[in-house]
Amino acid sequence: MKILGIDPGYDRLGLAIVEKLPRQKETLLYSVCLTTDKKEEFHQRLTSLGLEVEQILTKWTIDKVAIENLFIATNQKTAMRVAEVRGMLLYLAGRKNIPILELTPLQIKKNITGYGSAPKDQVMTMAKLLIDIPPRVKLDDEFDAIVIALSGLVLK
Repeated sequence: MKILGIDPGYDRLGLAIVEKLPRQKETLLYSVCLTTDKKEEFHQRLTSLGLEVEQILTKWTIDKVAIENLFIATNQKTAMRVAEVRGMLLYLAGRKNIPILELTPLQIKKNITGYGSAPKDQVMTMAKLLIDIPPRVKLDDEFDAIVIALSGLVLK
């Protein structure tokens, strides 16, 4: 099974493809943190992200998409924009008839560590035990996408 984990955002969008074969450890096949130009209008940024995600969905055979549910913090404008990105991503997966699994941050942490309120460093430590993560993965968004994909595999 190949699962695409997505940490949605419009400034930075994390994507990771993780594969789980029977009786084998999970393998990270691909991961990236897509970024957009802050000087561009939002619709241009959305188009740029959409085109890149569409290319990935065309290149790879994906069995399922796991995407983080929107967590509304203090900035409602940012939350609205991230919701728009999520809508675009759900649309693209739907167009390819890929099943979608929406996960809350609590579910993701619980699936990885066994504890829904686990701190970020504990999630990172456990994820590194579950899958080989290359040292080039530096941005939280890309790392989060890997964790979201792993979490989605738990719920197959």
